[in-house]
Amino acid sequence: MNIPIPGGQRGLFERLFGELRPKLHRYCARMTGSVFDGEDVLQEALAKAIEALPGAGPIANPEGWLFRIAHNTALDFLRRRTREQAYSDEDLDMIVDPANPTIDRQAASAGLHTFMRLPVTQRSSVIMMDVLGYSLQEISATLDTSIPAVKAALHRGRDRLRQIAHEPGDRPLPRLSAAERQLLNAYIDRFNARDFDAVRDMLAEEVRLELVARARLNGSKEVGTYFGNYSRVQDWHLVPGFVEDRPAILIRDPNDPTARPAYFILLAWQDGRLAAIRDFRHARYVADSAEMLVL
Repeated sequence: MNIPIPGGQRGLFERLFGELRPKLHRYCARMTGSVFDGEDVLQEALAKAIEALPGAGPIANPEGWLFRIAHNTALDFLRRRTREQAYSDEDLDMIVDPANPTIDRQAASAGLHTFMRLPVTQRSSVIMMDVLGYSLQEISATLDTSIPAVKAALHRGRDRLRQIAHEPGDRPLPRLSAAERQLLNAYIDRFNARDFDAVRDMLAEEVRLELVARARLNGSKEVGTYFGNYSRVQDWHLVPGFVEDRPAILIRDPNDPTARPAYFILLAWQDGRLAAIRDFRHARYVADSAEMLVL
């Protein structure tokens, strides 16, 4: 995503956002329940921050300022999606819930879908403290609520996570149709063989490419240049799989094939031609939170 930043603050802002982007994504992904929605929210938050920057004046706590924008953007996304029911956290009394290593580990390892089962205030509080390590004071400032309210939300959210942890997992394994598998395997086989001319032959004329956090290209001629970058490096091997139940290409280190995939690529097909590519090579932080399955 390339957005112009006011000249005098460009270097500082780009450096700060680059440093915070993985942490912001961990928050947004858990708030929305999806690494993909989390990245979309993060990009929207970046655009809002850039728009607000010229009139923001001196920012005493840039990290807190960015997190507040990301939090509010995530809430706007949830309202638009209309999947979140209206919850109220009443009876916000002085509940003391000191840090507990077992609870912290439960929150840190919980899947993204698990967090979606918490009301928004509980979800935000647990993510910020137990996943990202923020203090009560920092969470209170970001959520614009009192410290007692944050303590209550933490207590209730942690208790709910404990309950969920004891429930049996019943999500069915995702499946690929024969046609989807054939297209995915054809792309992967040609790519791994470094036959990029054959890969280009699969592109639709109006194909779109998003190199997440880096660039966007349109049309088969522009997108065709993208494969040249892969031809010059040796750090990838493609395998078929799923990311959050979506068919995907998972990228492994050819020197360590048993390691967790470093990142992934999504493809969209139309009439047997490749219509869209979304490559997360330059946004590997997304894979850190993703539920990935190798076929």
